[in-house]
Amino acid sequence: TSFSTPKKKKRDDGMREHVTGCARSEGYYKIDKKDKLKYLNNSRAFAEEPPADTQVRTRAELNLRRSEQRRLLSSFTGSCDSDLLKFNQLKFRKKKLKFCKSHIHDWGLFAMEPIAADEMVIEYVGQNIRQVIADMREKRYEDEGIGSSYMFRVDHDTIIDATKCGNFARFINHSCNPNCYAKVITVESQKKIVIYSKQHINVNEEITYDYKFPIEDVKIPCLCGSENCRGTLN
Repeated sequence: TSFSTPKKKKRDDGMREHVTGCARSEGYYKIDKKDKLKYLNNSRAFAEEPPADTQVRTRAELNLRRSEQRRLLSSFTGSCDSDLLKFNQLKFRKKKLKFCKSHIHDWGLFAMEPIAADEMVIEYVGQNIRQVIADMREKRYEDEGIGSSYMFRVDHDTIIDATKCGNFARFINHSCNPNCYAKVITVESQKKIVIYSKQHINVNEEITYDYKFPIEDVKIPCLCGSENCRGTLN
């Protein structure tokens, strides 16, 4: 028994007609350039631009849809936790900041763009540790010669250690008359420390907040230089 190769038949649109009813059974074959061009020309006929009135109607529908989205967003903002919404916005659109030498102390964090009042500036990032671990690390850091402290207390049990695993927020200096403040917010059942702006901050202005260290006998001198400087950090 001999099998004859099916004859190639072409349709009006230039595509080959499969006489066996299945393209896989006829093996690989190369489409002629003329047939391919004919097929492409037929495809373009279906992809022509819609009439002008349809385009105008489509733009109007898009504008209406956008206005509805803005109304929904405004209503969502009013009913939802504004801190959570601001934090999500901060993740997608980070503020432009830089760290460089500060006239207050060593290094500092500076704004590279204007920041309005009551905006999230930066999250204080680090490792979440317990008080016992914080005490052990503090002693180890002293032995290693690390004089600056980059530990930020979240609550009674949790401390954020940004000494060796942090971001630019750890360079923010203390000021007795700061332009920012720190706030603890809860995101997905996890407490986070975020730095908020108290007032409008200009470009190249240093970001500062009040450390609010507990009062101790051994005083740490304050170098902020503000008019109402308390003289010490603690």
